[in-house]
Order: sequence, then structure tokens, then C-alpha cells
Amino acid sequence: MKRYVVTGGAGFIGSALVRRLLGHGGGEVHVIDNLFSGHEKNLEDVRSKVELHKLDIRDYGGVAAAVAGADVVVHLAAIPSVPRSIHDPVPSHEVNMDGTFNVLRACAEAKVRRVVYSASSSAYGDTEVLPKVETMLPRPKSPYAVQKLTGEYYAGVFHSCFGLETVSLRFFNVYGERQDPSSQYSGVLSLFMRALIERRAPTIFGDGEQTRDFTYVEDVTALIWKAATVPGVGGRVYNAGNGDRYSLNQVWDSLQKIEGVSIPPKYGEPRGGDVRDSQADTTAARRDLGHDPQYTLDQGLRRTLAWYKTQ
Repeated sequence: MKRYVVTGGAGFIGSALVRRLLGHGGGEVHVIDNLFSGHEKNLEDVRSKVELHKLDIRDYGGVAAAVAGADVVVHLAAIPSVPRSIHDPVPSHEVNMDGTFNVLRACAEAKVRRVVYSASSSAYGDTEVLPKVETMLPRPKSPYAVQKLTGEYYAGVFHSCFGLETVSLRFFNVYGERQDPSSQYSGVLSLFMRALIERRAPTIFGDGEQTRDFTYVEDVTALIWKAATVPGVGGRVYNAGNGDRYSLNQVWDSLQKIEGVSIPPKYGEPRGGDVRDSQADTTAARRDLGHDPQYTLDQGLRRTLAWYKTQ
């Protein structure tokens, strides 16, 4: 029986991935999470089917014990915030760099068949050309972007030097059910959802014309599954986006239309480290991994909003 381990498996992406792995059947699913930004309630309906290891990825001994015997490890655990990495850089560095090294080292020593690493589109920084393709020179603008890019480099080196199969996926603004809107560092769409339900104006930092390749979480977990199983892609880096881009103003307008309301947003000063425009070139992921996003932005927004309304 195959054994899958998901670090950060109680987070919103991780918990969606856990459900996908369980849906494929034929394997054990283990979760590593310190519940800093993840929540055990995210696994409530599948809790009896998974083994939860409540530990921090900075604890090498704990990680090594948890990944022993694993076939596939998906490394999602992180402090995933550009602003937080600027305002409080030390924890971000320790988790996103030292913790990632711990996971890769433990997986290499345990002879894990493959590790899928959650990289970030923030590594690109601002580019003169869109869409962003994997061969572009990275230009990280924040500590978080540097940390996630370093994780990519480490994943590649663990593949070439230690024989550990790794695949890095650069996530592009993932959104969906169970994304926590309770923090100032939360993803923008979760904050939009909360503001919409509470019938209040969200704050958009900047003029709102900055664009993002918003990617629904179910499309991301489908790609993670492919990255974990497709042969012959060890050591490579792929964009994990939809290939589209929408401004924050466009998304807020779409949500207002879905709800039939008119709530003009507030605007604040642009945030340091934020990238102006982002859009994924998905050619390589489609060619090598069979990436095939199934959800339009409207479909993803409607599904996500419906879930938030139940909470």
C-alpha cells in the first residue's frame, strides 16, 4: 500500500489535496502540520482516515520519523505571506528555508520515491513580458520570494546530488474553500469573500489594477497529483496556474455581480514586495504533466463563495 505524506496538510490547499489522495484510494495518507496557519477542523470529515502528526517542520527528528516509509511527500508547509516575511522575517526564514531543507534531507535519507514542492510565482518578481515562463530569470522582490526560490534550488540539488526525485510547482494565487480570512496576511480572495458576506467594503492595496492568475484549489490539487505520479519529470520546475489574469478590481466586480450588490472598495497604499502583474505560461505543465484546469474564475468564485456562506 502506498503511503503519502502532506506537510501543511491541515491548510486549505493541503486539506483539499488530502481529500483528493483519499479519493484515489489504495494508500495511506499522513499529514504533518503544526496548526500555525492550518486548522484541524479542515480535516474534520476525513479525520478518521488520516494520520495527523502535530509537529513543526523545523523539528528534523519529527519530520524524519513521519516521512519514514513514504512513497510520495508533498511539501506544502510554509509561512505563505509576502507582507509577513517583510514585517516578521525570522520565522518565515526558519520555516520556509530551514524547514524545507529538513523535509528534503529527511526524504532523501528515507529514500522517498518523489517529493512535490510548493514553489511560488513570486520568484519571478516583476517581468517585462507576460505570461511568465519557467526559463525567465527570477527577480524576487521579498524575503518570501527568495525563500521559496531557494527551496526550488534545493529541490533541484537534492535530485541531482542525492538521487531524490523532486518536482517543483510554482503556485499562482491559489484560492478556494477553507482559505482562512481571519488574518491581515490572508489571501486576497478570502478577504473579499468575507467582506462580501458581511456586506462591507474590502481594502485593496494600490489602485486595484494589479493582475493575478487566480487558480482554483481543485485545479491545483489535480496538478499536484499528476506531478506526484507522471514519470520522467524529476528535478523540474513547472508553473501551476491557469494561464489567465484578472485585476483585483475585476474580481471584486465579479463577486458583486454574483451577489447582486454594489459595494465600492476602499483603496490603500501599495504594499512592499508585491508583484504588479502575474500570469502563468502553462505550456510546459500541459505538455509534461497533462495539466488541464477545469474551472473558470466565475465557477471557482461561485463554488468558493457557496462554501464560505455555510461557515
